[in-house]
Amino acid sequence: MNTSLCRRLLGVDIWHGLEEVPASLDASVVTIGVFDGIHRGHRTLIAKATTRATELGVPSILLTFNPHPLAILRPDRMPPMLGSVRERADLADELGVEHMLALSFNADMARLEPEEFFTQVLMDTLHARVVVVGENFTFGYKAAGTTDTLKQLGEKYGVEIEVLPLLAEDGTVLCSTLIRNCLAASDVKRANWALGRAYSVKGQVVRGAGRGGKELGFPTANLYFPDSVALPADGVYAGWLRVVSPAPIDGDMEHDVRYMAAISVGHNPTFGDERRSVESFVLDRSADLYGHTVVVEFVDFVRGMEKFSSVEELLEAINNDVAQVRKALADA
Repeated sequence: MNTSLCRRLLGVDIWHGLEEVPASLDASVVTIGVFDGIHRGHRTLIAKATTRATELGVPSILLTFNPHPLAILRPDRMPPMLGSVRERADLADELGVEHMLALSFNADMARLEPEEFFTQVLMDTLHARVVVVGENFTFGYKAAGTTDTLKQLGEKYGVEIEVLPLLAEDGTVLCSTLIRNCLAASDVKRANWALGRAYSVKGQVVRGAGRGGKELGFPTANLYFPDSVALPADGVYAGWLRVVSPAPIDGDMEHDVRYMAAISVGHNPTFGDERRSVESFVLDRSADLYGHTVVVEFVDFVRGMEKFSSVEELLEAINNDVAQVRKALADA
Protein backbone atom coordinates (compact mmCIF):
# COMPACT_ATOMS: atom_id res chain seq x y z
CA MET A 1 0.00 0.00 0.00
CA ASN A 2 1.44 3.40 -0.94
CA THR A 3 2.00 5.98 1.78
CA SER A 4 -0.59 8.41 0.37
CA LEU A 5 -3.36 5.79 0.43
CA CYS A 6 -2.26 4.62 3.87
CA ARG A 7 -2.49 8.19 5.18
CA ARG A 8 -6.01 8.63 3.80
CA LEU A 9 -7.15 5.43 5.50
CA LEU A 10 -5.66 6.47 8.83
CA GLY A 11 -7.04 10.02 8.62
CA VAL A 12 -5.39 13.41 8.82
CA ASP A 13 -2.34 13.76 11.07
CA ILE A 14 -2.86 16.13 14.02
CA TRP A 15 0.19 17.91 15.42
CA HIS A 16 -0.59 19.34 18.85
CA GLY A 17 1.99 22.11 18.90
CA LEU A 18 5.06 23.16 16.94
CA GLU A 19 7.23 20.58 18.67
CA GLU A 20 5.23 17.75 17.04
CA VAL A 21 5.85 18.93 13.48
CA PRO A 22 8.32 16.45 11.94
CA ALA A 23 11.80 17.81 11.28
CA SER A 24 11.63 16.09 7.89
CA LEU A 25 8.97 18.53 6.67
CA ASP A 26 10.74 20.76 4.17
CA ALA A 27 7.85 22.39 2.25
CA SER A 28 4.10 22.86 2.53
CA VAL A 29 1.01 24.83 1.57
CA VAL A 30 -0.69 26.24 4.67
CA THR A 31 -4.19 27.61 5.24
CA ILE A 32 -4.80 29.38 8.56
CA GLY A 33 -7.87 30.02 10.70
CA VAL A 34 -9.93 28.72 13.59
CA PHE A 35 -12.06 26.78 11.09
CA ASP A 36 -14.80 26.21 13.65
CA GLY A 37 -17.42 24.03 11.97
CA ILE A 38 -15.57 24.01 8.63
CA HIS A 39 -18.45 25.68 6.80
CA ARG A 40 -18.69 26.41 3.07
CA GLY A 41 -16.57 29.54 3.39
CA HIS A 42 -13.79 27.55 5.05
CA ARG A 43 -14.03 24.97 2.29
CA THR A 44 -13.08 27.54 -0.35
CA LEU A 45 -9.81 28.16 1.54
CA ILE A 46 -9.15 24.46 1.97
CA ALA A 47 -9.89 23.75 -1.70
CA LYS A 48 -7.41 26.43 -2.79
CA ALA A 49 -4.75 25.10 -0.39
CA THR A 50 -5.11 21.46 -1.42
CA THR A 51 -5.12 22.41 -5.11
CA ARG A 52 -1.91 24.44 -4.75
CA ALA A 53 -0.32 21.64 -2.71
CA THR A 54 -1.08 19.14 -5.46
CA GLU A 55 0.32 21.49 -8.11
CA LEU A 56 3.55 21.93 -6.14
CA GLY A 57 3.81 18.32 -4.99
CA VAL A 58 4.02 19.27 -1.30
CA PRO A 59 1.80 18.49 1.73
CA SER A 60 -1.24 20.60 2.60
CA ILE A 61 -1.52 21.79 6.21
CA LEU A 62 -4.52 23.27 8.01
CA LEU A 63 -3.28 25.49 10.83
CA THR A 64 -5.91 25.97 13.52
CA PHE A 65 -5.84 27.10 17.14
CA ASN A 66 -6.65 25.27 20.34
CA PRO A 67 -8.17 26.80 22.33
CA HIS A 68 -9.98 29.48 20.34
CA PRO A 69 -7.92 32.71 20.68
CA LEU A 70 -10.85 34.45 22.41
CA ALA A 71 -10.54 31.96 25.28
CA ILE A 72 -7.24 33.68 26.11
CA LEU A 73 -7.77 37.21 24.80
CA ARG A 74 -11.44 37.81 25.68
CA PRO A 75 -12.88 34.87 27.64
CA ASP A 76 -16.05 36.89 28.26
CA ARG A 77 -16.69 36.78 24.50
CA MET A 78 -15.78 33.14 23.96
CA PRO A 79 -18.50 31.55 21.77
CA PRO A 80 -19.77 27.98 22.04
CA MET A 81 -17.85 25.84 19.57
CA LEU A 82 -19.33 24.13 16.52
CA GLY A 83 -16.96 21.18 16.76
CA SER A 84 -13.93 19.78 18.54
CA VAL A 85 -10.38 19.70 17.18
CA ARG A 86 -10.87 16.02 16.36
CA GLU A 87 -14.08 16.78 14.46
CA ARG A 88 -12.30 19.59 12.58
CA ALA A 89 -9.61 17.10 11.61
CA ASP A 90 -12.16 14.55 10.38
CA LEU A 91 -13.87 17.15 8.18
CA ALA A 92 -10.52 18.42 6.89
CA ASP A 93 -9.54 14.86 6.05
CA GLU A 94 -12.66 14.46 3.91
CA LEU A 95 -11.56 17.57 1.98
CA GLY A 96 -8.10 16.21 1.22
CA VAL A 97 -6.01 17.99 3.86
CA GLU A 98 -2.95 15.93 4.78
CA HIS A 99 -1.94 17.42 8.14
CA MET A 100 -3.47 19.64 10.80
CA LEU A 101 -1.47 21.76 13.23
CA ALA A 102 -3.57 22.51 16.31
CA LEU A 103 -1.45 25.37 17.56
CA SER A 104 -1.64 25.90 21.29
CA PHE A 105 -2.86 29.46 21.71
CA ASN A 106 -1.54 30.84 24.99
CA ALA A 107 -0.19 34.08 26.42
CA ASP A 108 3.22 33.56 24.80
CA MET A 109 1.67 32.96 21.38
CA ALA A 110 -0.56 36.02 21.81
CA ARG A 111 2.51 38.20 22.38
CA LEU A 112 4.25 37.25 19.13
CA GLU A 113 4.62 40.14 16.73
CA PRO A 114 3.30 39.46 13.20
CA GLU A 115 6.77 38.95 11.73
CA GLU A 116 7.76 36.64 14.60
CA PHE A 117 4.68 34.50 13.94
CA PHE A 118 5.48 34.46 10.24
CA THR A 119 9.10 33.44 10.63
CA GLN A 120 8.82 31.09 13.61
CA VAL A 121 5.65 29.24 12.61
CA LEU A 122 5.22 29.53 8.85
CA MET A 123 8.83 29.60 7.73
CA ASP A 124 11.09 27.90 10.28
CA THR A 125 8.61 25.16 11.27
CA LEU A 126 6.19 24.58 8.40
CA HIS A 127 8.46 25.77 5.58
CA ALA A 128 5.45 27.23 3.82
CA ARG A 129 5.74 27.91 0.11
CA VAL A 130 2.14 29.15 -0.13
CA VAL A 131 -0.14 30.56 2.57
CA VAL A 132 -3.91 30.76 1.96
CA VAL A 133 -6.15 32.96 4.15
CA GLY A 134 -9.47 34.78 4.05
CA GLU A 135 -9.65 38.54 3.58
CA ASN A 136 -10.53 39.12 7.25
CA PHE A 137 -7.45 37.27 8.56
CA THR A 138 -5.44 38.95 11.32
CA PHE A 139 -2.46 37.68 13.28
CA GLY A 140 0.21 38.64 15.78
CA TYR A 141 0.17 40.78 18.91
CA LYS A 142 -3.17 42.61 19.31
CA ALA A 143 -4.13 41.38 15.81
CA ALA A 144 -1.73 43.96 14.35
CA GLY A 145 -1.02 41.82 11.29
CA THR A 146 -3.50 42.10 8.42
CA THR A 147 -3.59 40.51 5.00
CA ASP A 148 -1.55 43.49 3.75
CA THR A 149 1.05 42.69 6.41
CA LEU A 150 1.01 39.06 5.33
CA LYS A 151 1.57 40.02 1.69
CA GLN A 152 4.48 42.27 2.65
CA LEU A 153 6.08 39.49 4.67
CA GLY A 154 5.48 37.03 1.87
CA GLU A 155 7.27 39.31 -0.57
CA LYS A 156 10.12 39.83 1.89
CA TYR A 157 10.68 36.12 2.55
CA GLY A 158 9.68 34.65 -0.81
CA VAL A 159 6.39 33.04 0.25
CA GLU A 160 3.36 33.15 -2.05
CA ILE A 161 0.30 34.63 -0.31
CA GLU A 162 -3.24 33.89 -1.51
CA VAL A 163 -5.99 36.04 0.03
CA LEU A 164 -9.52 34.91 -0.84
CA PRO A 165 -12.70 36.98 -0.48
CA LEU A 166 -15.22 35.86 2.11
CA LEU A 167 -17.91 33.63 0.66
CA ALA A 168 -21.24 35.48 0.52
CA GLU A 169 -24.61 34.43 -0.90
CA ASP A 170 -27.88 36.35 -0.99
CA GLY A 171 -26.09 39.27 0.65
CA THR A 172 -25.03 37.12 3.62
CA VAL A 173 -21.43 36.35 4.53
CA LEU A 174 -21.05 32.71 5.53
CA CYS A 175 -19.28 32.53 8.88
CA SER A 176 -19.28 30.61 12.14
CA THR A 177 -21.12 33.43 13.92
CA LEU A 178 -23.99 33.18 11.43
CA ILE A 179 -24.26 29.45 12.09
CA ARG A 180 -24.28 29.93 15.87
CA ASN A 181 -27.00 32.56 15.53
CA CYS A 182 -29.07 30.25 13.35
CA LEU A 183 -28.76 27.42 15.88
CA ALA A 184 -29.73 29.77 18.71
CA ALA A 185 -32.84 30.72 16.72
CA SER A 186 -33.77 27.05 16.05
CA ASP A 187 -33.13 27.64 12.34
CA VAL A 188 -31.14 24.49 11.67
CA LYS A 189 -32.08 24.57 7.98
CA ARG A 190 -30.25 27.86 7.49
CA ALA A 191 -27.34 26.68 9.64
CA ASN A 192 -27.07 23.62 7.39
CA TRP A 193 -27.20 25.85 4.30
CA ALA A 194 -24.18 27.78 5.57
CA LEU A 195 -22.35 24.62 6.62
CA GLY A 196 -23.02 22.70 3.44
CA ARG A 197 -23.98 19.70 5.57
CA ALA A 198 -26.28 18.83 8.46
CA TYR A 199 -25.11 20.25 11.77
CA SER A 200 -24.24 17.36 14.06
CA VAL A 201 -23.00 16.52 17.53
CA LYS A 202 -21.11 13.42 18.59
CA GLY A 203 -21.00 11.76 21.98
CA GLN A 204 -21.33 8.63 24.06
CA VAL A 205 -24.83 7.52 25.00
CA VAL A 206 -25.38 7.59 28.76
CA ARG A 207 -28.27 6.71 31.00
CA GLY A 208 -30.78 9.45 31.68
CA ALA A 209 -33.72 9.39 34.05
CA GLY A 210 -35.05 6.30 32.28
CA ARG A 211 -38.60 7.63 32.03
CA GLY A 212 -38.64 7.79 28.23
CA GLY A 213 -38.67 4.03 27.87
CA LYS A 214 -40.15 2.87 31.16
CA GLU A 215 -43.05 5.32 31.48
CA LEU A 216 -43.64 6.57 27.97
CA GLY A 217 -42.63 3.77 25.63
CA PHE A 218 -40.23 6.09 23.76
CA PRO A 219 -36.68 5.13 24.84
CA THR A 220 -34.09 7.73 23.94
CA ALA A 221 -30.34 7.78 23.36
CA ASN A 222 -29.16 10.51 25.73
CA LEU A 223 -26.11 12.73 25.20
CA TYR A 224 -25.05 15.51 27.58
CA PHE A 225 -22.89 18.49 26.62
CA PRO A 226 -21.25 21.40 28.45
CA ASP A 227 -22.18 24.99 27.61
CA SER A 228 -18.98 25.27 25.56
CA VAL A 229 -20.61 23.14 22.83
CA ALA A 230 -23.00 24.89 20.42
CA LEU A 231 -26.42 23.25 20.39
CA PRO A 232 -29.66 24.28 18.70
CA ALA A 233 -32.12 26.13 20.90
CA ASP A 234 -34.25 24.03 23.22
CA GLY A 235 -36.91 22.20 21.27
CA VAL A 236 -37.74 19.15 19.19
CA TYR A 237 -36.04 18.50 15.86
CA ALA A 238 -36.16 16.05 12.99
CA GLY A 239 -32.86 14.40 12.23
CA TRP A 240 -30.73 11.31 11.92
CA LEU A 241 -28.77 9.14 14.31
CA ARG A 242 -25.97 6.75 13.42
CA VAL A 243 -23.77 4.59 15.59
CA VAL A 244 -20.05 5.08 14.91
CA SER A 245 -18.43 3.01 17.68
CA PRO A 246 -17.34 -0.50 16.62
CA ALA A 247 -18.77 -2.56 19.50
CA PRO A 248 -21.63 -4.97 18.66
CA ILE A 249 -25.11 -3.44 18.90
CA ASP A 250 -27.75 -5.28 20.92
CA GLY A 251 -30.81 -4.75 18.73
CA ASP A 252 -31.88 -4.21 15.13
CA MET A 253 -29.55 -1.32 14.24
CA GLU A 254 -26.31 -1.41 12.24
CA HIS A 255 -23.12 0.61 12.40
CA ASP A 256 -22.79 3.72 10.22
CA VAL A 257 -26.42 3.58 9.05
CA ARG A 258 -28.47 6.76 9.39
CA TYR A 259 -31.78 6.20 11.16
CA MET A 260 -34.67 8.65 11.44
CA ALA A 261 -34.85 10.26 14.87
CA ALA A 262 -37.00 12.68 16.83
CA ILE A 263 -34.47 14.75 18.74
CA SER A 264 -35.19 16.72 21.90
CA VAL A 265 -32.70 19.39 22.94
CA GLY A 266 -32.72 21.05 26.35
CA HIS A 267 -33.82 20.35 29.85
CA ASN A 268 -36.75 18.10 30.68
CA PRO A 269 -39.23 20.54 32.21
CA THR A 270 -41.96 17.96 32.69
CA PHE A 271 -39.74 15.74 34.87
CA GLY A 272 -37.60 18.53 36.39
CA ASP A 273 -34.25 17.47 34.84
CA GLU A 274 -31.92 20.52 34.91
CA ARG A 275 -29.16 19.04 32.74
CA ARG A 276 -29.10 20.15 29.09
CA SER A 277 -29.22 17.14 26.85
CA VAL A 278 -29.70 15.86 23.31
CA GLU A 279 -32.18 12.97 23.49
CA SER A 280 -32.87 10.99 20.33
CA PHE A 281 -35.80 8.63 19.82
CA VAL A 282 -34.89 6.40 16.87
CA LEU A 283 -37.96 5.63 14.81
CA ASP A 284 -38.90 2.04 13.93
CA ARG A 285 -35.88 0.51 15.66
CA SER A 286 -35.13 -1.07 19.03
CA ALA A 287 -31.57 -1.28 20.30
CA ASP A 288 -29.55 -0.85 23.48
CA LEU A 289 -27.18 2.01 22.65
CA TYR A 290 -25.77 2.66 26.13
CA GLY A 291 -22.03 3.12 25.91
CA HIS A 292 -22.04 3.52 22.12
CA THR A 293 -20.71 6.63 20.41
CA VAL A 294 -23.30 8.16 18.10
CA VAL A 295 -23.56 11.09 15.72
CA VAL A 296 -26.81 13.07 15.78
CA GLU A 297 -27.62 15.23 12.74
CA PHE A 298 -30.18 18.05 12.84
CA VAL A 299 -32.37 18.53 9.75
CA ASP A 300 -35.45 20.57 10.67
CA PHE A 301 -37.21 22.26 13.59
CA VAL A 302 -40.45 20.65 14.81
CA ARG A 303 -41.53 22.65 17.87
CA GLY A 304 -40.29 24.52 20.91
CA MET A 305 -39.86 22.99 24.33
CA GLU A 306 -43.03 22.81 26.40
CA LYS A 307 -44.01 21.73 29.90
CA PHE A 308 -46.99 19.37 29.94
CA SER A 309 -49.50 18.99 32.73
CA SER A 310 -49.78 15.21 32.42
CA VAL A 311 -48.03 12.19 30.94
CA GLU A 312 -51.04 11.69 28.64
CA GLU A 313 -50.61 15.18 27.23
CA LEU A 314 -46.89 14.57 26.73
CA LEU A 315 -47.55 11.27 24.93
CA GLU A 316 -49.95 12.97 22.54
CA ALA A 317 -47.30 15.59 21.75
CA ILE A 318 -44.60 12.94 21.21
CA ASN A 319 -46.79 10.99 18.80
CA ASN A 320 -47.40 14.21 16.87
CA ASP A 321 -43.65 14.90 16.91
CA VAL A 322 -42.94 11.50 15.37
CA ALA A 323 -45.43 12.18 12.58
CA GLN A 324 -43.82 15.56 11.90
CA VAL A 325 -40.35 13.97 11.85
CA ARG A 326 -41.44 11.41 9.26
CA LYS A 327 -42.83 14.19 7.11
CA ALA A 328 -39.72 16.36 7.44
CA LEU A 329 -37.34 13.50 6.59
CA ALA A 330 -39.40 11.99 3.79
CA ASP A 331 -37.42 13.82 1.12
CA ALA A 332 -34.21 14.39 3.12
